[in-house]
Amino acid sequence: MSQLDHECRCLELSEEDKYALLAEIIEEYEKKESNLIQILHMAQTIFGFLSFEVQKFIAEQMELPISKVSGVVTFYSYFSTKPKGKYTVKVCLGTACYVRGGKKILEKLKENLGIDVGETTKDLKFSLEVMRCLGACGLSPVISINGKIYKRVNANKIQQILKTY
Repeated sequence: MSQLDHECRCLELSEEDKYALLAEIIEEYEKKESNLIQILHMAQTIFGFLSFEVQKFIAEQMELPISKVSGVVTFYSYFSTKPKGKYTVKVCLGTACYVRGGKKILEKLKENLGIDVGETTKDLKFSLEVMRCLGACGLSPVISINGKIYKRVNANKIQQILKTY
Protein backbone atom coordinates (compact mmCIF):
# COMPACT_ATOMS: atom_id res chain seq x y z
CA MET A 1 0.00 0.00 0.00
CA SER A 2 1.40 3.41 -0.92
CA GLN A 3 1.89 6.20 1.63
CA LEU A 4 -0.98 8.12 0.01
CA ASP A 5 -3.33 5.12 0.21
CA HIS A 6 -2.42 4.68 3.85
CA GLU A 7 -3.04 8.38 4.57
CA CYS A 8 -6.43 8.26 2.82
CA ARG A 9 -7.50 5.18 4.79
CA CYS A 10 -6.43 6.84 8.05
CA LEU A 11 -8.69 9.81 7.33
CA GLU A 12 -11.64 7.43 7.58
CA LEU A 13 -10.70 6.17 11.08
CA SER A 14 -12.17 7.49 14.31
CA GLU A 15 -9.81 9.04 16.87
CA GLU A 16 -10.16 5.92 19.01
CA ASP A 17 -9.23 3.69 16.06
CA LYS A 18 -6.25 5.91 15.23
CA TYR A 19 -4.90 5.53 18.77
CA ALA A 20 -5.51 1.76 18.65
CA LEU A 21 -3.59 1.54 15.36
CA LEU A 22 -0.74 3.59 16.82
CA ALA A 23 -0.63 1.32 19.90
CA GLU A 24 -0.32 -1.70 17.58
CA ILE A 25 2.53 -0.04 15.70
CA ILE A 26 4.36 0.75 18.94
CA GLU A 27 4.00 -2.91 19.97
CA GLU A 28 5.28 -4.07 16.56
CA TYR A 29 8.34 -1.87 17.04
CA GLU A 30 8.79 -3.47 20.49
CA LYS A 31 8.65 -0.11 22.28
CA LYS A 32 12.38 0.33 21.56
CA GLU A 33 13.65 3.89 21.85
CA SER A 34 15.81 3.26 18.78
CA ASN A 35 12.55 2.96 16.80
CA LEU A 36 11.11 6.27 18.02
CA ILE A 37 11.62 8.13 14.73
CA GLN A 38 9.88 5.39 12.72
CA ILE A 39 7.00 5.38 15.21
CA LEU A 40 6.70 9.16 14.97
CA HIS A 41 6.62 8.94 11.17
CA MET A 42 3.79 6.41 11.35
CA ALA A 43 1.94 8.51 13.92
CA GLN A 44 2.17 11.57 11.69
CA THR A 45 0.81 9.53 8.78
CA ILE A 46 -2.11 8.35 10.91
CA PHE A 47 -3.01 11.69 12.53
CA GLY A 48 -1.67 14.15 9.93
CA PHE A 49 0.45 15.92 12.57
CA LEU A 50 1.90 15.22 16.02
CA SER A 51 -0.23 17.01 18.59
CA PHE A 52 0.88 17.15 22.22
CA GLU A 53 -1.73 14.47 23.00
CA VAL A 54 -0.26 12.10 20.40
CA GLN A 55 3.27 12.76 21.65
CA LYS A 56 2.13 12.10 25.23
CA PHE A 57 0.44 8.85 24.16
CA ILE A 58 3.65 7.68 22.45
CA ALA A 59 5.73 8.61 25.50
CA GLU A 60 3.40 6.70 27.82
CA GLN A 61 3.21 3.64 25.56
CA MET A 62 6.99 3.54 25.15
CA GLU A 63 7.67 4.39 28.79
CA LEU A 64 9.74 7.42 27.78
CA PRO A 65 9.70 10.94 29.20
CA ILE A 66 7.52 13.29 27.16
CA SER A 67 10.56 15.57 26.87
CA LYS A 68 12.39 12.85 24.91
CA VAL A 69 9.54 12.45 22.41
CA SER A 70 8.94 16.20 22.09
CA GLY A 71 12.67 16.79 21.68
CA VAL A 72 12.80 14.48 18.66
CA VAL A 73 9.62 15.99 17.17
CA THR A 74 10.89 19.56 17.45
CA PHE A 75 14.41 18.70 16.27
CA TYR A 76 13.43 17.24 12.90
CA SER A 77 11.77 19.61 10.43
CA TYR A 78 9.84 16.75 8.83
CA PHE A 79 7.59 16.49 11.87
CA SER A 80 4.73 18.91 12.32
CA THR A 81 2.95 19.77 15.57
CA LYS A 82 0.20 21.64 13.72
CA PRO A 83 -2.31 20.40 11.16
CA LYS A 84 -1.11 20.68 7.57
CA GLY A 85 -3.21 21.89 4.68
CA LYS A 86 -4.55 19.66 1.95
CA TYR A 87 -2.07 21.36 -0.39
CA THR A 88 1.50 22.17 0.59
CA VAL A 89 2.95 25.07 -1.36
CA LYS A 90 6.75 25.09 -1.40
CA VAL A 91 8.62 28.11 -2.70
CA CYS A 92 12.16 27.56 -3.89
CA LEU A 93 14.58 30.14 -2.54
CA GLY A 94 17.72 28.52 -3.87
CA THR A 95 20.18 30.87 -5.56
CA ALA A 96 18.72 30.74 -9.09
CA CYS A 97 15.12 31.09 -7.90
CA TYR A 98 15.97 33.81 -5.39
CA VAL A 99 17.82 35.89 -8.00
CA ARG A 100 14.95 35.50 -10.49
CA GLY A 101 12.21 36.65 -8.12
CA GLY A 102 11.61 33.88 -5.59
CA LYS A 103 11.31 36.35 -2.72
CA LYS A 104 8.59 38.33 -4.57
CA ILE A 105 6.71 35.09 -5.25
CA LEU A 106 6.88 34.19 -1.56
CA GLU A 107 5.55 37.61 -0.56
CA LYS A 108 2.68 37.32 -3.06
CA LEU A 109 1.80 33.85 -1.74
CA LYS A 110 1.82 35.12 1.86
CA GLU A 111 -0.47 37.97 0.80
CA ASN A 112 -2.87 35.75 -1.18
CA LEU A 113 -3.06 32.98 1.42
CA GLY A 114 -3.01 35.27 4.46
CA ILE A 115 -0.39 33.13 6.20
CA ASP A 116 3.33 33.14 6.86
CA VAL A 117 5.91 30.43 6.17
CA GLY A 118 5.24 27.36 8.30
CA GLU A 119 1.56 28.20 8.72
CA THR A 120 -1.67 26.70 7.41
CA THR A 121 -4.79 28.53 6.26
CA LYS A 122 -7.73 28.43 8.67
CA ASP A 123 -9.72 26.25 6.25
CA LEU A 124 -6.80 23.73 6.24
CA LYS A 125 -6.54 24.06 2.48
CA PHE A 126 -2.96 25.38 2.11
CA SER A 127 0.31 25.18 4.04
CA LEU A 128 3.25 27.37 3.03
CA GLU A 129 6.88 26.24 3.15
CA VAL A 130 10.23 27.41 1.84
CA MET A 131 12.75 25.10 0.22
CA ARG A 132 16.41 25.86 -0.38
CA CYS A 133 16.40 24.10 -3.75
CA LEU A 134 13.84 22.07 -5.68
CA GLY A 135 16.39 20.99 -8.28
CA ALA A 136 14.80 22.87 -11.17
CA CYS A 137 17.25 25.77 -11.50
CA GLY A 138 16.91 25.96 -15.30
CA LEU A 139 13.17 26.55 -14.86
CA SER A 140 13.47 29.12 -12.11
CA PRO A 141 11.78 30.58 -10.30
CA VAL A 142 9.68 27.57 -9.30
CA ILE A 143 7.10 26.59 -6.73
CA SER A 144 5.78 23.15 -5.91
CA ILE A 145 2.25 22.27 -4.82
CA ASN A 146 1.97 18.72 -3.48
CA GLY A 147 4.94 17.77 -5.64
CA LYS A 148 3.73 19.38 -8.89
CA ILE A 149 6.34 21.84 -10.13
CA TYR A 150 5.30 25.20 -11.57
CA LYS A 151 8.09 26.71 -13.67
CA ARG A 152 9.02 30.31 -14.48
CA VAL A 153 6.50 31.60 -11.97
CA ASN A 154 6.05 35.30 -11.38
CA ALA A 155 3.97 37.16 -8.83
CA ASN A 156 1.22 37.80 -11.41
CA LYS A 157 0.69 34.03 -11.93
CA ILE A 158 0.20 33.18 -8.25
CA GLN A 159 -3.51 33.87 -8.00
CA GLN A 160 -4.21 31.92 -11.20
CA ILE A 161 -2.20 28.93 -9.93
CA LEU A 162 -3.95 28.92 -6.55
CA LYS A 163 -7.39 29.06 -8.21
CA THR A 164 -6.76 25.62 -9.73
CA TYR A 165 -6.83 24.24 -6.18
